[in-house]
Amino acid sequence: MSDETNDAGRTSWVPGADGHVMFPLQNLPFGVFSVNDVPRVGVAIGDMILDMAAIEAAGLLRPDPDLTVFDVPALNPFMSVGRFAWGETRRNLSRLLGGEDPRLKDNPILSGRALVRADQAKLHMPFAVAEFTDFHASREHACNLTALLCGPDHALPANWDHMPIAHNGRASTVIVSGTGVRRPMGQLKAGEEKRPRFAPSAGLDFELELGAVVGVRSAIGTRLSTSEADAAIFGYVLLNDWSARDIQHWECVPLGPFQGKVFATTISPWVVTTAALAPFRTPPPPRRTPLLPHLREGMPHNLDIELGVSLQARDGDAAEVTRTNARHLYFSAAQQLAHHSACGCAMSIGDLLGSGTISGDGPGSYGSLFELTWNGSRPLTLPGGAVRTFLEDGDMVTMRGWCSRAGRVPIGFGTCAGVVQPAI
Repeated sequence: MSDETNDAGRTSWVPGADGHVMFPLQNLPFGVFSVNDVPRVGVAIGDMILDMAAIEAAGLLRPDPDLTVFDVPALNPFMSVGRFAWGETRRNLSRLLGGEDPRLKDNPILSGRALVRADQAKLHMPFAVAEFTDFHASREHACNLTALLCGPDHALPANWDHMPIAHNGRASTVIVSGTGVRRPMGQLKAGEEKRPRFAPSAGLDFELELGAVVGVRSAIGTRLSTSEADAAIFGYVLLNDWSARDIQHWECVPLGPFQGKVFATTISPWVVTTAALAPFRTPPPPRRTPLLPHLREGMPHNLDIELGVSLQARDGDAAEVTRTNARHLYFSAAQQLAHHSACGCAMSIGDLLGSGTISGDGPGSYGSLFELTWNGSRPLTLPGGAVRTFLEDGDMVTMRGWCSRAGRVPIGFGTCAGVVQPAI
């Protein structure tokens, strides 16, 4: 499940990398950065970013001997070289930054040029999103929504335990952390109103999710097993699929989410690779009913990732409002992708799969304000006295994710943040 790049005893010569709470040598997540308005691929190591274009140009790493894959503003060309090259690149990077391969460490001119301080760089969208599909894979979240919308005694739909439910989102509105989120306009209708009205959403919400990045293309008409699907996932990002609950509730019958879900989806800028997360695999929750063969797993594909969300009002201090874990997902990303392809749907490099809101089994572990405030009936009080049922203009939502396990070096995702801007 893991290789030498994950060994806890490995250290780096890069100052500050050893013991870094997010980006030690065992992580090496990929992203896109710029210093002088020229975006290219980088790898986070401690508080630095390794300029992969500079390393590629110097001949230290060449995933594709014929093509440049790092001096570009997206990870898609690198992902297209395939799983073997991903693994070789990770191993060679680990050796360069660990010092076993001294060509970077012993070349102060190259290392001085290739290692950039992260606080002096701008982070961009890490990959070009081909398609975006948002799943509904947390049973706790599904039960909470059913109770809120249909009553506490209403059961989940009969299909829920058998397959990961999903809807197609919009790749065009996936944005990188730090980008402002405009409050959407839409049709609203309160229960006592006879006709809908067009107005800014008053029910703006966050959704704490994990995003899987597909790095392998599949042809139309083919199906992926869960093991093949797991191998096709290049890595993972934190994902906030912002939701306008009032717009969503009016429009969702009979076809489901549309404008209440497609106005903005924020992802974290660093893609933590599947290889780096291998030591943190964990079994899924107990099954309530046997799965059909195409969704059965030969090994655990769930991930033990701690997740937290903090909320900060415009003039207040940030406060963590929820803490949960990705291990609660009833369907893993591999199962989501396998089911996505089960009908023969072609998958593309750069496809993004959102897990759906991840909620735990208690009020302090719910992954949305809709659940945390129980649809506004239990308001949250933030530091400074601000009270929230849903998000207000100027609010900042920040999501964090990290992995920690005995005998393993902790690794993290960084942050996924956005500030609510007024509607136009």
